[in-house]
Amino acid sequence: MFVNFFLALREAKVPVSLREYLTLLEAMEKQVVMYDVEGFYYLARAALVKDERNIDKFDRVFAQVFKGLEAVSGAPEGGSPVALPEEWLRKLAEKHLTPEEMAQIEALGGFDKLMETLRKRLEEQKGRHQGGNKWIGTAGTSPFGAYGYNPEGVRIGQDRSRHRRAVKVWDRREFRNFDDSVELGTRNIKVALKRLRRWAREGAAEELDLDGTIRSTAEHGYLDVKTRPERRNAVKVLLFMDVGGSMDDHVKVMEEMFSAARSEFKHLEYFYFHNCLYEGVWKDNRRRWTEQIPTWEVLRTYGRDYKCVFIGDASMSPYEIAYPGGANEHWNEEAGEVWLRRAIDQWPSNVWINPVPEDRWGYTHSIQMIREIFADRMYPMTLQGLEGAMKELSR
Repeated sequence: MFVNFFLALREAKVPVSLREYLTLLEAMEKQVVMYDVEGFYYLARAALVKDERNIDKFDRVFAQVFKGLEAVSGAPEGGSPVALPEEWLRKLAEKHLTPEEMAQIEALGGFDKLMETLRKRLEEQKGRHQGGNKWIGTAGTSPFGAYGYNPEGVRIGQDRSRHRRAVKVWDRREFRNFDDSVELGTRNIKVALKRLRRWAREGAAEELDLDGTIRSTAEHGYLDVKTRPERRNAVKVLLFMDVGGSMDDHVKVMEEMFSAARSEFKHLEYFYFHNCLYEGVWKDNRRRWTEQIPTWEVLRTYGRDYKCVFIGDASMSPYEIAYPGGANEHWNEEAGEVWLRRAIDQWPSNVWINPVPEDRWGYTHSIQMIREIFADRMYPMTLQGLEGAMKELSR
């Protein structure tokens, strides 16, 4: 069973090493976990998962490989039945059922009678059954099945617990948003943005130097607390965000991106544009026509040490990029490409982040044009894409 689990994790692109697998086997041999499915889940996750982005993949593999853990019999799709010792189920019942519930089990003939009845009904039942108090199915009050209630019950065919008596935490998949292929929330964006850092020490000694304290205490034989100047992220970021038009479909993720960036970077300047960069940008969308800031002023104000990030779907008429007068809201004397190349020249460390799924980029001509202007430094707005962008900016 464990070999299949290891191979399934590797197939799901969870980077599990042979050493980690042997560590899990060693822990099981030393009985770190005994007769506790939930405990085994956490033990396996701690031993085999090194990065929180892979926890959701781990949960899905665990659910597939150990599908029969709560069903006594049954098999994963395409596999052989899971050989689960009855002793595991017996210990689980002792651990998770109240004394009153255990007394009810004894009144029905004990645990052995419960298991015998379950096997018999599995053999007798034909097809799906819902309701009632005998067959294994859904709802009803049978000791078996899904969505029903019986304290001595064994749950079969239910994807989550109704009464919180079943141990199946992997079904909840609480870490699904950490998957590096999903779109981002504010918390996930912060995780990715943290990779873009350049530390600088400032001010008086006010931060605990843990390593220095441990080293000095070991050397002197008494507690010797050491401090150091607090470290602050010295990265400077210039953020240009597309608003309006087709970007209305991405308002939520843009808000999350902006919120995360403001909290992560002390030195952050931001500006808005529409579709493509032209001769003017703005900071307040309500006053975009009355309080525009000349793009030339921005180019002259912020030095080459700034990291420049454009965020937009790059979806527009190709004329808006390539020709004077191509903008759809005003007459632009110079093409959008001209202004984009000026920005790229001024801030050599630059990327374009696109909220449109990457597999759709090839269907929009303007996306290909922007991608070419940025020399393929266009990244999708997923955790993996953002980490790629931050790695590019860190060079």
